[in-house]
Amino acid sequence: MIETSFAGLELRNPVIAASSGQTDSTDKIIALEKAGIGAVVLKSLFEEQLDAQSEQLLGSSDYPEARDFLQNTVRAHEIEKYLTLVKEARRAVAVPVIASINCYDSGEWVKFASELENAGASALELNIQKIDTSAEYTPGATEQLHVEILQQIKKVVHLPVIVKISRNLSNLVSVIDQLKSAGAAAVVLFNRPWQPDIDIHTLRMVAADPFTSATDLSDTLRWIGIVSGSVNLPIAASTGVHKPEDLIKAILVGASAVELCTTLYRNGNKIIGEMLNSLTRWLEKQNFASVTEARGQLNYRRIADPAGYERLQFIRQTREICKS
Repeated sequence: MIETSFAGLELRNPVIAASSGQTDSTDKIIALEKAGIGAVVLKSLFEEQLDAQSEQLLGSSDYPEARDFLQNTVRAHEIEKYLTLVKEARRAVAVPVIASINCYDSGEWVKFASELENAGASALELNIQKIDTSAEYTPGATEQLHVEILQQIKKVVHLPVIVKISRNLSNLVSVIDQLKSAGAAAVVLFNRPWQPDIDIHTLRMVAADPFTSATDLSDTLRWIGIVSGSVNLPIAASTGVHKPEDLIKAILVGASAVELCTTLYRNGNKIIGEMLNSLTRWLEKQNFASVTEARGQLNYRRIADPAGYERLQFIRQTREICKS
């Protein structure tokens, strides 16, 4: 009843452990499988972090040869560790193991994607994040970068490629339609960028709370509802999925699966069983034979008033709240 298909993978249920510190070791992945998880996305290998590690080790060195050597050494070491994790995890669990690359450019990741496929990854998730602050920026360039990275990687791998994107792209429906044409097996809405904050006492920029909140779910539901009603491509909901009810809402607006992160940190692996039990009871109560039958019942194309997805002002709702 709760089986689902996502990115060409057959899952025993629609609950996926998102890329995080909860999926960075084989022991943790085994525990997630025992708790009932449908699939796991390994903790991402960050292109930006590898570059930062190289720079930190170099310090103020002005020798370009040393810089190139160290960058290559750091990358080779971290990539080998990651490939080992993929191999060990695949041997240890029966659920799909999805590798993850967090990238902001194309290039070396194409070769790495091929190595991940050879290591046995069930699929590859591309977590693409980039903010362009140049005054000469050409509108649409960031969106095109997503497509170009995917196209390059699809040339060298045959495994399913999932693209995890941010909400700050100019037209999500158009971008996702282009990603589908370029060979994406699925998309995830949305990734969670680094959140800045300001320490007013030390006058420094610091990291804000890295976790999502319940209020983040609304925007996720809005865009999954719109995209699933416009583009025929599997979608996973991420950002704001904390409670069993959130899983059900995501399925109703069109998600094939959800990726959990914050709620695993706050509630532990037991939240997985709670979500699956609630989903099963709800499907039975609503007389849905499967997740597939329930999926998208309230998306943009099927809802009675699709304008509700596009509405940005409170209008009457605000007046009604004020009356109360």
